[in-house]
Amino acid sequence: MRVLVVDDEPDLAEGLRIGLTRDGYAVDIAQDAAEAYERLTVNEYDVMLLDVDLPDGDGLTLCRDLCQDRIPAPGAADVRVLILTARGGLDDRVRGLDEGADDYLVKPFHLPELLARLRALLRRANRRTTATLVAGDIELDTARHLVSRGGTALSLTRKEFGVLRYLMTRPGEVVSAEQLLEHVWDAHADPFTQTVRVTVGTLRRKLGPESIETIVGHGYRLRQSAM
Repeated sequence: MRVLVVDDEPDLAEGLRIGLTRDGYAVDIAQDAAEAYERLTVNEYDVMLLDVDLPDGDGLTLCRDLCQDRIPAPGAADVRVLILTARGGLDDRVRGLDEGADDYLVKPFHLPELLARLRALLRRANRRTTATLVAGDIELDTARHLVSRGGTALSLTRKEFGVLRYLMTRPGEVVSAEQLLEHVWDAHADPFTQTVRVTVGTLRRKLGPESIETIVGHGYRLRQSAM
């Protein structure tokens, strides 16, 4: 899943990038509202982690503009907003949620809590009720980063895990290579690269040759036998 971190504290933003990347997320960073607007109009994000106090304005304005479709962002309606701020007062929290944020976390915070809140937001977005995704005999534990098939544990790379998680949150759907590149890789990914095809190929070998179906000219889908 792809996350946009909007924060002007370089150390915090880089720490979030490292921590989220280790947990399998693709992460982009914007240091002010202007850069965030620019990234949102180009890339499709699942979650935005948003600081309220930005050098060029109030982050809540950015939140409101996104939630009210004032930003021509790809998939804007599906972007979840989690506010990260030092403003911890009741009025601040109420205002943030009223402006359209899906969650509110006060600084300083612990990374495990942030990761748990992210998982909850993504489950809500995909109508999932637990941290474990199941498709046939494939089980993926989003919290512990464990994958098994038929009870046998599998060792996946971060990108393989990300691709499988994205496919499993869209059961029965054909997912294009472009969608996978948008949600599993970050802004540094080459749009002309073969990395998606290669990653799907290695994932298919680990899951079994019948696990992922290639729909020529359209993308990939978990086979019905695995669902």
